This record gives sequence, C-alpha cells and structure tokens, in this order.
Amino acid sequence: MRILSPALSQLARLRMGRIEYFMQYPVQVQQQVFQNLISAAQYTEFGKQYGFSNIYKIDEYKTRVPIHTYDTIKPYIQRVMEGQQNILWNTPIKWFAKSSGTTADKSKFIPVTVESLDECHYRAGRDVLSLFYNNFPDSDVLTGKSLVIGGSHQVNKLSATADSYYGDLSAVMLQNMPFYGNMIRTPDLSIALMDEWEEKIERMANAVIHENVTSIAGVPTWTLVLIKRIFELTGTDNLADVWPNIELYMHGGVSFKPYREQFKRIIRKPGMYYQETYNASEGFFAAQDVIGEEGLLLFLNHGIFYEFMPMEEYGREAPRTLQLNEVEMGKNYALIISTNGGLWRYLVGDTVQFTSLSPFRVKVSGRTKSFINAFGEELIVDNSDQAIATACEATGAVVNDYTAAPVYFSEGSNGGHEWLIEFGQQPDNLEHFIDVLDSTLKQHNSDYEAKRHKDIALARPVVHVMKEGTFTEWLKSKGKLGGQHKVPRLNNERNFVEEILTFSKQQ
Repeated sequence: MRILSPALSQLARLRMGRIEYFMQYPVQVQQQVFQNLISAAQYTEFGKQYGFSNIYKIDEYKTRVPIHTYDTIKPYIQRVMEGQQNILWNTPIKWFAKSSGTTADKSKFIPVTVESLDECHYRAGRDVLSLFYNNFPDSDVLTGKSLVIGGSHQVNKLSATADSYYGDLSAVMLQNMPFYGNMIRTPDLSIALMDEWEEKIERMANAVIHENVTSIAGVPTWTLVLIKRIFELTGTDNLADVWPNIELYMHGGVSFKPYREQFKRIIRKPGMYYQETYNASEGFFAAQDVIGEEGLLLFLNHGIFYEFMPMEEYGREAPRTLQLNEVEMGKNYALIISTNGGLWRYLVGDTVQFTSLSPFRVKVSGRTKSFINAFGEELIVDNSDQAIATACEATGAVVNDYTAAPVYFSEGSNGGHEWLIEFGQQPDNLEHFIDVLDSTLKQHNSDYEAKRHKDIALARPVVHVMKEGTFTEWLKSKGKLGGQHKVPRLNNERNFVEEILTFSKQQ
C-alpha cells in the first residue's frame, strides 16, 4: 500500500488537466458527451423507438424524446431486470442500484452499466481526490486508508433465472471496485457489505480503530453512529486521538449544515477539511472544488448529458429545458439527465441552483416535491399521506391537517421526525396511532425502514397533538388563509414546525 500511495497521489494530481479542460470548454464537452450517448444507444430498443440514428442536434433530441420519471421508464428497466438486453443501453446490464421509491414503488432499481461505473462513479471518485489535492498539494491523504461507510443493502441476486444483481449503490461499487481501490479503503468487504446494521457498526468499529485512517466517506447519519461506537470502545471524545493523521471527510446525500458544528466538536484537529459531493444512484454529478466555499463543480465529461428545467415549467405537458449556456445564477432548476447507464431525459427529482457560471458550479436546493431527507430517508408526501390514512383507519382517528420536519442528531440522542397533527377525531390510542404511522412508513419507504432499524440512526416519531383550528389560525395570522395556501406536509427544515409550535403556545 505504501508503495502504491505515491503513484496514486501523482495520478490524482495529473487528473486535474482533464478537469480543467471541461471547466474551460463546458458546452463543447457536453456536446461531445451527447453525441457519444446517442451513437452508443442508436441500435437499442429505446434508441430505435425514438430514432437516435438520425438525431444530430440536441433540439431534435428534446423534441422526440419525452422527459421520463422512474414510473415511465420502469417498464424498460423491468425487462432488463428480467434478463433482456440491448433495451436501454448497448452493453450488457446485470447490476442495479436499489434506492428509495416513488409514489408507486417502495424502491427504485437504477441500471448500473460498466460504463457508468468506470466513466462516471469511479472517475468522479478519483476527481474528488484530484480536486482536494489541487487545494492542498502537500496533503498526505493517500498515505493511509479511506474509511468508506456504505449503505445497508447487501448484494442480492434478482432471480434464479436472470444473471442480475442489486444492492444499494455503495454495495454495487464495492463489489466491482478495481483492485487499487480496495487496497486503500477500509473495512474489509466482508464487513462493508453486511446487511445487519447493528452488527455491522460493531464489527466496523472494532476493525477500523487500529487502521491509519486519513479520510472518511459517508453520509453524516451513519458516520455519527459509527464514531459514537468508536468513542465507547476507545474512551476518547476526539476522533483525532484515534486517527492522528485524519484530514478529510467527504460527505453528501443530505445537507451538512445541521452537522457541521457537531463534527467540529468530535474531530478537534487543525488541518481537518470537509468536502461536499453530489452523487446518487443515477450518477455522480458534482463535488466541491474550492474547499470551504459554497458550490460544487459540475462534472461534465463523466457520461452524463445535463438539461435544466426552470421550476415554472415543472408539471407542464412539454416543459422547456435549458443547456449550460442558457442557465442563470440563483434560479431553481429541476435536474434532467441522459446517461451511459441507460437513463434518457430522466427527471432525477432534485432541484439545483447555479452558484457560478464560469466554471459551472451548483448547489442542491431541494426536491421537486415536498420531502424530508435529513438522514437519507427521502420521505415523500405520498409516503406520509398513506401512513396517516392507515393510522387513522387502525385507530378510528380523523386528521384535519399535519406537518412534519426532522429533529437533528444531538450529543444525547438520535435524530428523528417531529409531527404536528391536528385531529378532527382523536385516536382511541395515540401510542398505537404512532406505531402504525411508523410501521406504514417503513412499508412504503425502504430507506426510512433502513434508518429506523433498531433505532440506530432514526428514532421513533415524536407526535404533538395540536388544538383543533391551530393550522387555520396560523395561516390566517400570516395572511394566507384560503386559495392555494396550505400547511406544508413535509419540510426538510424546521422553520414551519418551530413557527407553528410557538404560535400554538401563544393561543
């Protein structure tokens, strides 16, 4: 490993030339990516259906191919999962990344091709390190191990007949990772791919405390759970005591704002840096190129062609989308991608804002719909509406209105969700109502279910029963009674919940 480290460090630095090229020629690079994608998929079933073989311009592509959600592209994906090939992409697809679901499905299964692994996910991973080295040329981050905290789904075979497999993206990546990647990461695959999180955290903590960990990669939720256990094993409250050479935490998946101060308290070390990334099952889109400043550099030569839908177009039958040379700073755009993983004009569900146009940097501004994603649970309104309805049916309750928001991790407790519910008819047993609410959310959202497992990362919901009329009076106090005004069902920030709780105490 020590022999490889200098070579890997040099390769990471050399990659900056390619990054600087797409920073300098973004529109041209995206045009080339578009042409490569269309050419590769022209003889697939999808490509033949939409006439890829005689599409030469981006505007032609937009005119012919409708914007797809998971629900509309699912029939194609289902056939690939059953073993059919050359449907969405021109090379065999046998891996699928499982992620949280849509209105109709508990989970999504996103195709993962060899090209999307090599040219998108792995390349982007190398680029993240290149960007870090560009900020800190004297870094020793590759002289030790990177602690990779993956997801909660082990790799599984889809069926007895099809040679197809699924797991969360981190599991798929670990299973297919090049040899040099496995040499610089920890823990061992036998632990990293475990599905039982309670045992996984225990074994991971015991395995990594004796390693020379110089970087960590993972969502804040599970990282904090692991660090808490490491502190219990080592008797310290400073991670730098366990790993004196640690210098980088690469985070993504949820907003880091609520966690930043907490991480500063538990990693007390000069020269500790935090680098934000923006990756998903569908692709690795961006990463922070200037450490400490807002904005993530959009990766433009990773097999993804980007379109940006102004949010005022969202929901229209034929919405207008923009290319890089048409976007503006500070405006909300729904992200649409076409990829070397076989996704075509696919609506990711995230909204982004540009923080810079030269080079192109973005920040994730939210989701296209109301949601809670403070811990990677990606709870959508359809999930919460279904859970409320089921809990009402089970307890004889009637709900007039509700809203919910996250409760973030504190030193003494796990995170969770806080619900404000106004009943027209009280449940016969409030605790039973909460239990049914919780269990129904687990049934309809696999990521929520994973985070709630044994209360490791997400605690049981907290429910406040609001006095009847509270929500109406609150809206009235804001001059928003009637019309299109309504109480937000879910919010990833706590502003509405705090405001309504304060208002209710004054009544």
